[in-house]
Amino acid sequence: MRPNEITEVLNRPISRELLARDLTRLAYVAKDGTPRNIPIGFTWNGSEIVLCTSTNAPKLAALRHNPMVALTIDTEVHPPKLLLIRGRVELDVVDGIPEEYLQMNGSYQMTPEQRVEWEAGVRALYDSMVRIVVTPTWAKLIDFETNLPSPIEELIEQRAQRQQA
Repeated sequence: MRPNEITEVLNRPISRELLARDLTRLAYVAKDGTPRNIPIGFTWNGSEIVLCTSTNAPKLAALRHNPMVALTIDTEVHPPKLLLIRGRVELDVVDGIPEEYLQMNGSYQMTPEQRVEWEAGVRALYDSMVRIVVTPTWAKLIDFETNLPSPIEELIEQRAQRQQA
């Protein structure tokens, strides 16, 4: 998929709504060769998806070995809306707490006092963290109204061709 095609998908209004959500599902291949799929908080900076984790997270060794990942961001309503993204990660160890980590957790409902307490606890726990930066190499939006999964689109096209014959 070309970069301009990826940008077009990610700039659609529904994609923007999904990119403003709290959680994505990160799929990757573990060091033992088995698949993993975990929920994780994220932020979208306009060109990359940034995830943050502890420096001792097992997923880091797997991502260093195979940096290709898939992300799913979706809704819990009908019809569902899904943003599927594939990409390559870069790992960036940072001292302290990445600003993105504080942003991605900013949408949880907390009183100002709870927020101060939470942030103090986070700062006390982590001396450093790892930013997992995903650069999209492929993207597909499925809203089940204007965009469908590829196999369903193919069935619709086949049916239309049969009706024309």
